[in-house]
Amino acid sequence: MPGQTIAQSAGPLGGGPDPAAAQRAADVDDELVQLYPDAGCTLNHDGPFQLLVATVLSAQTTDARVNTITPGLFARYPDAAALAGADRVDLETQLRPLGMQRTRADRLIALGAELVTEHDGVVPADRDALMALPGVGRKTAHVVLGNAFGIPAITVDTHVGRLARRLGWTASRNPLAVEKDIAALWDPARWTDGCHRLIAHGRRVCRARVPACDACRLNAVGLCPRAGV
Repeated sequence: MPGQTIAQSAGPLGGGPDPAAAQRAADVDDELVQLYPDAGCTLNHDGPFQLLVATVLSAQTTDARVNTITPGLFARYPDAAALAGADRVDLETQLRPLGMQRTRADRLIALGAELVTEHDGVVPADRDALMALPGVGRKTAHVVLGNAFGIPAITVDTHVGRLARRLGWTASRNPLAVEKDIAALWDPARWTDGCHRLIAHGRRVCRARVPACDACRLNAVGLCPRAGV
């Protein structure tokens, strides 16, 4: 169908994606499983609280950099109550290596306070409740749901969006639209770890400026149309 992406193309009954397109999307993930069997969340954490805080901190920086400061941060502030009552100067000192330490400190203190007052200090396993917390958007909520609670969730970062477009799964640059297009193609069991695998492939092979198509397994087996490349 001209002008439509794979994910938007109607199936035989006009009510969903083409089954063949869904099969190709599953085949892509099966190949990525072989390439990246250990792909997972790259933020070091122990439980929902630590993952939530680390993910909030990862905005406008890298997971690797966040991992350098979280051991000390969590040693000083092991739970929501401790974070809510944090000494601002000390917290800013802990966060300084990430930059924007004042903004980040404000966000974390507010996050801790909201968890204490609204959720008895426990991170909720609910998307709407998570998104109502300070500094938490849909992407952060999905990281926590998928990786801390085992609830299938699609996390659309720059890598996932780029690969979804190059694979012909979507034509959109809107994260919510990309999420819906991937959800139409993949079974929920693939959502969380499948996104980790797309991210790994995007970092190592399907890079933004110069994708290594000649070294790409997906290209070699005919699963990538190289849309827009």
